[in-house]
Order: sequence, then structure tokens, then C-alpha cells
Amino acid sequence: MRRLSAAVLADLPEDIGRPSYDREAVRTGVIHLGIGAFHRAHQATLFEAALEAGDMRWGVCGVSLRSAAVRDQLAPQDGLYSLVERGAAGERVRIIGAVRNVLVAPEDPEAVIAALASPDVHIVTLTITEKGYKLSGGSLDFSDPEIVHDLAKPATPRSAIGFLVAGLARRRAAGIPPFTVLSCDNLPHNGRLLRDAVLDFAERLDPALAHWIAAGAAFPQSMVDRIVPATTDSDITALTPRLDYEDRAMVKTEPFFQWVIEDSFCGARPDFERHGAQLTTDIAPWEEAKLRLLNGAHSAIAYLGGLAGIDHVHEFVAGAAARRFIDALWDESVTTISPPAGLDLPHYRQALMARFANPALMHRTRQIAMDGSQKIPQRLLAPIAHRLDHGREIAALSLAVAAWMRWQGGLDDAGRAYVVEDPLAAATASAVRGAGNVPEIVSNLLRIDAIFPARLASDDAFRRTLESHFRMLSENGAAAAIERYL
Repeated sequence: MRRLSAAVLADLPEDIGRPSYDREAVRTGVIHLGIGAFHRAHQATLFEAALEAGDMRWGVCGVSLRSAAVRDQLAPQDGLYSLVERGAAGERVRIIGAVRNVLVAPEDPEAVIAALASPDVHIVTLTITEKGYKLSGGSLDFSDPEIVHDLAKPATPRSAIGFLVAGLARRRAAGIPPFTVLSCDNLPHNGRLLRDAVLDFAERLDPALAHWIAAGAAFPQSMVDRIVPATTDSDITALTPRLDYEDRAMVKTEPFFQWVIEDSFCGARPDFERHGAQLTTDIAPWEEAKLRLLNGAHSAIAYLGGLAGIDHVHEFVAGAAARRFIDALWDESVTTISPPAGLDLPHYRQALMARFANPALMHRTRQIAMDGSQKIPQRLLAPIAHRLDHGREIAALSLAVAAWMRWQGGLDDAGRAYVVEDPLAAATASAVRGAGNVPEIVSNLLRIDAIFPARLASDDAFRRTLESHFRMLSENGAAAAIERYL
């Protein structure tokens, strides 16, 4: 079967959208670190819209910081891929052409630094997941092996932070102004955290460089929202007859799209508002609502559903008890946020449940369960701390945390084994294996200060609640635990 490529665009069926602009006229104005399915289904679509509107400055150079997989998918297809939107109204397919090329950083770090130093580049976006920021306690972890390497060998960096500083240093040496760095990861205050990490790293290398970055670069806060499940071989197989060509780089998503960005740039930018993003002077309320409602519920679904042997999000919320539990979780979390003006919380919750229930997405609970140690602090632990500080119950939120604890054991309720995919998996596994009973398991996990802040680790009421939920999960299983909780 022939692959999708520029040569066959004209042969595609009429109902398949495709680039109408001259791709040869596109300049690369965006470098994206951590190119994967989410970027291609989210930020790249906005840059595509800018190109379609005639602003040819916003082609994307993707950078993979780890594997060559995305490059190897896109290169034979001239950077083209299908965006498949699946919703209640059916399926919509369009071809995205904004990604001009993909660099694989471990193969050629110099090429990445040179791309970052190009005067055409005005924005660097990132989707590197929470662990990619190399933070510990909110600050750059100078003991991280990649950070240690990058400080010793700044010309051949391995981390996103190292590459950003190397690119900015190259621009400074060439007399080129710095770029705007735009985090698109689910971290509260992501722009500030990224700025602090970059400046701390640069300060160790060259204080004058750090001063130049602080004076000229911009690190806006950003909140992104679109559900993007991992593409499967069956997805590719199903799309092939629709295109009459094979697309190994396709991504699938929902119709919903949201990107809220702090209006703080140091140079050129696309007309974000025209193309579907929202600019604001205060991103925090948007971040908080999304992290604690959408992402918090997703984590609860991942661990409770995963333990119960439920493979997909829509299958979990198909149960009446599960939906009632998610509503109870939201009842707790919603009291800990200050919603932005214009966000109708009852409508937002209703819309979230409808998005979760979309069966066409096939969003796997195992995908959401990955890297939980990096996710639950802002999704579940922050609202728990807020409620405890105000003397409120934490029953639903703590059941979700207890499910995360139970997940670390590597066996679901039916005794089926799975791999816990997490940067702290060795530490959590050791905490579970080294315990003889439930109180010891809970206490051992609470002592992992990279996950649990001291305020929660020392809270006897929180610990007792977790122990009670953990026993219920262990003895009765996740499905029964939800029923008993309700």
C-alpha cells in the first residue's frame, strides 16, 4: 500500500481536507520540543490555520528528544499526516502540513541547536510531559543525570532545558533576539517553572547569559485541552480505505479544542485569537480548573478503572455508579478552585462527562495511568490539601489517591500483572514490597517526598482515610469500592 505524501494529495477523496497553501513558501517559525500525538492534534492545528490564512511564518520544526519514531513516520510522508476528529456527529479527516521536518536530538544535537538559533524562529513550544522539566520541589534538579551532563557538555545537550539554553546562547552570540518559550504541559504555573529552570541552568553556565535571557525572553503560561488517545495499528488500518493510502503518522482526537495563553510574548506571534486560542492576562484560574476537574477525574478513572480491568474511559463512565463517583469527586474539587470569568462550572462538568463518554476515542486507562507520580500532586493532592486546610471532607479525592497507591502493586483486581510506567516506579515498588500490612504500605508511600508534601504526609486524618480506602480496594476490588463509597 502506498503511503500518504505530497505527491498524492490531489488524489485524495474530496471529503478529505488538505493544505491549500504553497508548502514550499512556508518558513519555519516554530520549534516544538517533544513532538508526539498531542502536539500534532493540538498546537500544530493552530499553526496550520495560520498558514491557511496566508501567514507563512508559522511552519513547525519538530524535535524528538528521545526516539526516531515520529521522524520515521513523517519523513516518508513529506511531513503530512491525517488529523482524525471523532465525535457525536461522526468522523472528520483533514491532512495537516504545518510540520516541515523532524529532528532527532540524540542523533544530531547540533542540528537542533542550529534550528533554535535561526532568526526565523520566534516561538518554541514544548510538550515534554511533567517529568521532562527535571524539577524537584518546583526547582531544577541539578542532580538529574541529564542536567549534570548538559552542564558539563553544553554543546551536546540531552534535556529540553539544556537545548533551550544552548539555542538561546547561540542567538545571543549571533546578535539575534531571544524567542518566546511556550510550555504546553499540564503543570501549574508552567511558564514560571520553565523560566526559573532555564535561568537557573543558564546562571550555572554564564551569569551574563542568564541576565540576557531574563531581560529579553518570554515564558508565557499556557493551558491546553484536547483529548488525544494513542494511535493504534487498528486506527491506521481503519483509515487506509478512507484515504486509499496508508498514513503511519495519523493522530485521532475529539472535536473539542482549547488553548488559553498568557498574553506575554517577546516577538512575533500568529493571530492566536483568530485561529481558536484565547489570550488572557491571568492563566491561573484556567489551569486550576482544568487540572483539578478534567485531569483529576482522568487520573481517578485511570487507577480505579485500571484496577477493575476496564480498558477505556468511556467504558468506565458508562456505569451509573462510576459517573456518580466522578460527580462526587468534582463536588470536592470544585470548592478548591476560583473559576475564571466566563467559565460556567455546571456546564463545564456536563461537557467533560460527555467528552469522557465518547466511545469513538477509545482512550485507554493505561495511557492516562502513566507517570502518575508526576501528575497526582497537582491533580489530586493539591485539592486535598486545600480541603483539609478548610476542614472539609476528602472522601472521593482520597479514594482516587488510594487507587493510585494500590496501582503501584502491579496487579489488578483479577490478579493480572501490568508494568507500572513511572519515573518513580522503582521507589513506589520498593515502598509496597517492603511493607507487611496496609498501614505500612500507605506510610511508606507517603514518605516519598517527591510526591507527597510534608503537610499531607504528616496528616493523620489523611493517612487513616487512605488506609481505609486501600483496605476496601484490596478486599473488595475497585468496582465494589466505588459502590461502597457511594
